[in-house]
Amino acid sequence: MSASRIMARRRPAGARGLAGFLAVLLATSGCSTIGGIGNALSGGGGPENGQPGFVGGFLGGVVADEPQAALVARDVLSAGGTAADAAVALGFALSVTLPSRAGLGGGGACLAFAAGGKGASKGVPDAVMFVPPAPAHPGAADRPAAVPMLARGLFALHARYGDRRFEALIAPAEQMARFGVPASRAFVRDLTVVAGPLAADPGARAVFFPTGQPVVEGAQLLQPGLGGTLGQLRVAGIGDLYQGALAHLLVEAGRDAGAGLSAEDLRAALPKLTPPLRLEVGNDVVAFLPPPADGGLAAQAAFEALRQDSAAVPAAGERALAAAARFRQTVGSLPALPASTTFATLDKNGNAVVCALTMNNLFGTGRVATGTGMLLAASPAWHPPALLSAALVYNANLNAFRAAIGGSGQAGAPLATAVALTQALADTGRTANPMPTPVPEPGRANVIQCNRYLPSNGSTCGWATDPRGAGLALGSNR
Repeated sequence: MSASRIMARRRPAGARGLAGFLAVLLATSGCSTIGGIGNALSGGGGPENGQPGFVGGFLGGVVADEPQAALVARDVLSAGGTAADAAVALGFALSVTLPSRAGLGGGGACLAFAAGGKGASKGVPDAVMFVPPAPAHPGAADRPAAVPMLARGLFALHARYGDRRFEALIAPAEQMARFGVPASRAFVRDLTVVAGPLAADPGARAVFFPTGQPVVEGAQLLQPGLGGTLGQLRVAGIGDLYQGALAHLLVEAGRDAGAGLSAEDLRAALPKLTPPLRLEVGNDVVAFLPPPADGGLAAQAAFEALRQDSAAVPAAGERALAAAARFRQTVGSLPALPASTTFATLDKNGNAVVCALTMNNLFGTGRVATGTGMLLAASPAWHPPALLSAALVYNANLNAFRAAIGGSGQAGAPLATAVALTQALADTGRTANPMPTPVPEPGRANVIQCNRYLPSNGSTCGWATDPRGAGLALGSNR
């Protein structure tokens, strides 16, 4: 079976337009068809379509801030999944392996690109927006939580660009939560920062301090409650978290956690598909995350400053924060900003996704909703939201991918994206050098780059995670 036929074999009705997509989201996200990741034979006695190893030679690349989640995404690509399939599996995996920065209680935003002029976007990227909003009427909540958006956001990404069974992409995260994973360096670094306050919550203490002390690197991180919730989403569908039994449980548990969430908040929590910010640069187009992911707006401002003077990095950083401050209608500098995490995926056909996720604070509100295993993200009305920053470069004439960049690092996220983007576009060699120098502190960057575009020759592609972080970049270019 050819790659193009695999890509076209399953396309949900929601991919035909925004109205149809929203109807499918509301009407069918509570349903499920349980099964594995495909069952078509590849022939020749090798791995089946849907099994790691099915794709031979070039399979694309993955880069993320947490290694175990990156490996989950690579297995999806190796099994024949699209970049969106890999991104969905990676996003759910991060809710288990890096719950300090990504979780079912939080959200984020993604840029997605279908190469070759085919698919839902016809060669023009979409911005999939699932930034976690504040509850409409938190009342007397002592620690208001954001409305959970991650699950519906990843569902939206999959409905538009995915190929594999959605529930099969949740399964790896469910298994890791139920049976445990070694605590990664990236996670333990975050845990160390907020260990004292986090231990005050009984639910968080049971998971992250099982012996009375914080989980250490390499120790088993077990999250059976979260595993049960992921299993329920896999079986009953995403809609259960927003208008089913899980929604009822979350509202009740959130009340005990001082979250201020209501059933109306959950029902109204819909992601949006919107055009990204776009900037023409030579023969290429750079797409940035649009507001309310104002880190994209800030990254564009910083990038335009660097185009005028590539050495003016401090000035570009100031311009980025000024743009974000104007959007937030604040005066002067922005307050202390929370953490985020980014990742990017690229499949063999040149389809690409880059996402930025957040809990609006390290570990969100620091409280776990009893019975769900879910850390609650912080309400943007209680804590300033993160600057979610990402960019994707493509050639509109060729309908081909060139680069994807995600930037994190609190206030440094937009500048990190802009600097990494400037480096990527300056590199015109036959083999990509995705990150020749680190981006400015406190920023961190994740980059996938194909100098001769994709689909074309995968040997011109490369991937890199920030060397000062604890992430992982991997793929295959042969």
